Amino acid sequence: MASALGQNAQDDAREVTAQNGGEASDLSLVARVRARDESAMAALYDRYSSLVYAVSLRVLGDTAAAEDVLQEIFLQLWRKPAAFDSARGSMGAWLSVIARNRAIDALRKRKPETDIEDLVLSVETNFADNADRGRALVKIREVMSSMAGVQRSALEMAFFEGLTHTEIAEKTGEPLGTIKTRIRAGLLSLRAAVAVS
Repeated sequence: MASALGQNAQDDAREVTAQNGGEASDLSLVARVRARDESAMAALYDRYSSLVYAVSLRVLGDTAAAEDVLQEIFLQLWRKPAAFDSARGSMGAWLSVIARNRAIDALRKRKPETDIEDLVLSVETNFADNADRGRALVKIREVMSSMAGVQRSALEMAFFEGLTHTEIAEKTGEPLGTIKTRIRAGLLSLRAAVAVS
């Protein structure tokens, strides 16, 4: 029975193809994909892979990730061709929306390239001699002593105890955002003091 249904779908697709001047309609190709026709899947891939790839690449900005999204989408179409509903729109529009959504999902799963905990504020100072270094240390001590105790404590835990921002927040019971703000503000104060000296 299943092969008879598959044969009927292929016959219908061939009829639509003949009516379209030799090029199968998306609907007929999907019907053939439902019947597990690999050539129909190849035709859909040839027709829409560049569109899916372009949308994915535009969102992700990474060729390898865009290729992964492309592969996932066409595997999904192969596994669940019934997910496409021609009454809701064209195949191109449907694939574009899926590509955009999958690419956004991939972006959200990515680890940030620069985690705020790994952010280092560099201070480019050229200490010509020990006297300059000594003056800078005096300035740093002055700035550290003038800081609020909670800010100084957060900086000391981060730089002298080697704790991450998350660990400091857990240890102090303060919100993570508060800890990050305190450390960043403290680093900026230190940077300004060293730059002036």
